[in-house]
Amino acid sequence: MAATSEPKNVSTKLQRIAGLAREAPDMALTTLAHHMDLDFLKEAYRRTRKDGAPGVDGQLADEYGGNLDSNLLSLLERFKSGTYRAPPVRRVHIPKGDGTRTRPIGVPTFEDKVMQRAVTMILEAIYEQDFLDCSYGFRPGRSAHQAVDALWTGMTKIAGGVVIELDIESFYDTIDHGRLRSFLDQRVRDGVLRRMIDKWLKAGVLEKGKVSHSETGTPQGGVASPILANIYLHEVLDRWFEEQVKPRLDGKSFLVRYADDAVLVFSSENDARRVFEVLPKRFARFGLTLHREKTRMVSFRRPRPDAGNRMEGRATKPGSLDFLGFTHFWGRARQGKWIIKRKTASSRFSRAVRRIALWCRKHRHQSIEEQHRSLVAKLRGHYGYYGITGNGWQISAFRTRVSEIWRKWLDRRSQRSRMSWEKFRRVLQRFPLPPAVAIHSVCRLVAKP
Repeated sequence: MAATSEPKNVSTKLQRIAGLAREAPDMALTTLAHHMDLDFLKEAYRRTRKDGAPGVDGQLADEYGGNLDSNLLSLLERFKSGTYRAPPVRRVHIPKGDGTRTRPIGVPTFEDKVMQRAVTMILEAIYEQDFLDCSYGFRPGRSAHQAVDALWTGMTKIAGGVVIELDIESFYDTIDHGRLRSFLDQRVRDGVLRRMIDKWLKAGVLEKGKVSHSETGTPQGGVASPILANIYLHEVLDRWFEEQVKPRLDGKSFLVRYADDAVLVFSSENDARRVFEVLPKRFARFGLTLHREKTRMVSFRRPRPDAGNRMEGRATKPGSLDFLGFTHFWGRARQGKWIIKRKTASSRFSRAVRRIALWCRKHRHQSIEEQHRSLVAKLRGHYGYYGITGNGWQISAFRTRVSEIWRKWLDRRSQRSRMSWEKFRRVLQRFPLPPAVAIHSVCRLVAKP
């Protein structure tokens, strides 16, 4: 949310907290909870999503908002008196990757979401002064597209280099509570806020009717989880790499991190190998484990003519890497120079096609108008993320696949009335699918030959 849309007193309070954190980067702030009043909680309520699933109490946002002032006053009193009890998080599992695996997501109660949002607002005001430019995930004014562009721009400037792709096994489930508390001690020592955070860490998870507690982890899906995860990785990876690793390297290097997805890029292969060897030890020190197969080192240098085939002008096969749903690879520009191109990762493309096919099969008996309305929304959502410069052909291919799938399941609605391509073209004239448009554009840099 833009600061200009906040109530003036809330905006002023957050600016004051940010100013204190900026002026004293090495000081822990001890008096923060007094900034939280009814207006502060109303702003937290405004920022909280109202369409989310209910938590363990089954209460919806509309029900809570029906008596908002009274509910928020009660919440504020319980928060400051220390009598607030954090309810367990309801755990659900959503499909992950190819659909054969699932990702556990925690669903807090709506009131708990409001409370977490309020505390997160204060933590963000403090830690936005500390977080480094290399991190992009779940930060105000930052996005996945910015992370992808930072990776693309940085690799273009150093002509590729050697890349380390990081994958942390079950990151949100293995965050060490003791280590997290020690990191928070460096900047936040307000007793009321810290007691609240501890309650969330100890709240437990409700799954299949049973509540379980763990000494590690923060439920993925909670409002406060992203900021706590960023604080953890800021210390474990970001600061360590910038302050301790980079000064010891021979060549250029940079880090791009979005939540727990990170890539490290090096101009020197020797530097990359040295860091690759020490990374597992660094993460193990803080209770984290790198995935042995998914954490890998990739040669991503700009292709050059092979020494044995220099006369034929052949080039060695370039490498490729995936980051945040995009495959980065070397290709020729129209002028013939090598540039880094990006396209939708094949796994993401296939997953999106499967989801469209499943949706069309389940909803094939809806009216064509209703199906069209939903498919248009799904296509625009796909364009909204994957529609970047140079990826027009992939989103166009996705639109074609959606058309084919839609016709297939319209054709199977009845054995009597078949949906031939000629008939389907008439349907598309009346209910056209939105054209594939690259919504996000970036300034193109071309690597030197």
